[in-house]
Amino acid sequence: MKKFLTVLVALLCVVSLSAAPKKAKKSKKAAASSEIKIGIINNPPSESGYRAANVKDFEAVFTTSKGYKVSTFYSLKNDEQLNAASQFITDGVDYILLSAAATDGWESVLKKAKRAGIKVFLFDRMLNAKEDLYECAVVSDMAKQGTTAVEWLKAQKLPEYKVIHIQGAMGSDAQIGRTAALDAEFAKGTMKKVIQQTATWDEAEAKKIVESVINSGEKFNVIYAENDGMAKGAVAALDEAGITHGVNGDVIVMGFDCNKWALRELLEGNWNYDGQCSPFQAAVIENMIKTGKVPSKKVISEEKGFDAKTITKADIDTYGLGD
Repeated sequence: MKKFLTVLVALLCVVSLSAAPKKAKKSKKAAASSEIKIGIINNPPSESGYRAANVKDFEAVFTTSKGYKVSTFYSLKNDEQLNAASQFITDGVDYILLSAAATDGWESVLKKAKRAGIKVFLFDRMLNAKEDLYECAVVSDMAKQGTTAVEWLKAQKLPEYKVIHIQGAMGSDAQIGRTAALDAEFAKGTMKKVIQQTATWDEAEAKKIVESVINSGEKFNVIYAENDGMAKGAVAALDEAGITHGVNGDVIVMGFDCNKWALRELLEGNWNYDGQCSPFQAAVIENMIKTGKVPSKKVISEEKGFDAKTITKADIDTYGLGD
């Protein structure tokens, strides 16, 4: 009997030792499954100072240390973004966070995400899709940005308005919103469209557009650029041609996004106006993910415009993006 008990104890020890690794393996698998898988689709940070701040904001909020497994895709092309969204659905992410390159073409892939049980949050920009296909849109009111800028321009009461209009990426929510109010003035004849052309957010391309107008000899007194980078390129063309600009200059310069360097141009009187566009949406989305509470289908960032004649150093420190 004693020999039998000795053998039995030995067998139990072997079974116990062999079971231990299996238990550890199971807990590791459980830990992995507790990760929240997020696919982020955005424009590349090189697009603008605004976008760099926007990307940095999402990187700071959705971290591995907080339990997120994040996959990110950057593109200015809508078809590439659509393909990325389809791949995220195939990969089985829990959430897709989306800043769409263009407003159209998203209905099908959003329906696919919904069928898969994946929740979609829009950020920065709206798109054309039924509200039941996404959880919430945390966005800027791009149309209001355009209206605020154009109302400011009208308040300058110029004898005439001859406008160089430099547009962003065509079909994007930012371009559509910032264009609409100005187009309305062109249609009414209260302002003259000298040229209206896209530079796709690019500084060098904006410079070329303004150079072409200068070389044509056509007169203008307003540059309305739909982001700060394009306004910077436009001003470079003015400087090379010896054309004055800003407060007390011959040409009014308008930009959007409120990069700190751009607001400093206002403070120095080199530019006239800059429209705010807040890039900070990540924490708002994370709170909805963590609590499961969505206050409404659209959460709009509070934004305003800045005038060179009234901007202060404190405004730059509070609202400026970047360094």
